[in-house]
Amino acid sequence: MDQNGRATLRTVAELAGVSPSTVSRVLHPGAKTVGYRAAAKTVSRIRQVARDVGYVPNPHAASLRTQRSDLIGVVVPRLSDLVLALIYEGIDAAADERGFGTFVANSHDDPNTQRARIDMMLKRRVDGLILGDARADGQLVDELRSRDVPYVLTNRHVKDHPAVTCDDELGGRLAATHLLECGHTRVAVVAGAPYASTGIDRTSAFRDTFASEGFAVTDELVVHSPFDVPGGRSATEVLLSRTPPPTAIFAVNDFAAVGALGAIRDSGRIPGEEIAVVGYNDVPLAAELPIPLTTIRSPMHQMGYRAVELLMQRLDGKSAESERLAPELVIRASTTAWRGR
Repeated sequence: MDQNGRATLRTVAELAGVSPSTVSRVLHPGAKTVGYRAAAKTVSRIRQVARDVGYVPNPHAASLRTQRSDLIGVVVPRLSDLVLALIYEGIDAAADERGFGTFVANSHDDPNTQRARIDMMLKRRVDGLILGDARADGQLVDELRSRDVPYVLTNRHVKDHPAVTCDDELGGRLAATHLLECGHTRVAVVAGAPYASTGIDRTSAFRDTFASEGFAVTDELVVHSPFDVPGGRSATEVLLSRTPPPTAIFAVNDFAAVGALGAIRDSGRIPGEEIAVVGYNDVPLAAELPIPLTTIRSPMHQMGYRAVELLMQRLDGKSAESERLAPELVIRASTTAWRGR
């Protein structure tokens, strides 16, 4: 027994009449015990003794033996964001299939908090990190690379760091092309946070597509905001004050689009009919809104799942190439009901 009265591996060995190494091989199978076979009666006796004395394996001791914790640390801006929650579901599913556990921390998109959360996870000896909160300056992930920490980015990409994201440039083009086909020439963008590749890529590709058709989306028609309902509402209120107001708004996040719909309604206009709205991600509620939302569907679950697969490659000492997964335009009433057609 240890100093707290808990049964140890040696306790089980003495009661079962075998060596501690035999108990370890039976109760802690792993890479260093592949091919080991104990007699069926011996295995049964060891397991029964372990149950009888309430032996619980010590994960910290196991990690010292294997040099692996089988844990993945995940950092996101906030797990209350449904997009990030769906990405995390993909991470957790893929990790579980491979025998890994995950734990997640919120950074609130604050660089100091990001660093503190990552340091905490590394102190707990995670095998690798998946970061959903990378900032465009890349400073933090540059530091991780210099420290030889295994990591993969998801949702956002930075420079040449390994990442699994949606092809947000394609998504921006899809949104722009759809609004052009609907007849819109004066459009605006609720552009999200200026330090996130998601908003940067979606906005720039959207503007470039309109410019290629001879219609400039000027700076006054691009307003940055948080990726949430209040942010979308406040940004849209600014856009509606422009003269003349836009006939359509592209919000680079579905929840910002919900805020845009609310601001349009409260201005006395009919959302969808007088001002069209396009969102991004296609979260489950997008189709269930009073005015169903046209949006760009991103493969949220798949992004998380593939991020784990790339991280496993890195943990195995292999290279991991970044991936951009294809988005899809989903057309609903928030654009098809527009009266200006």
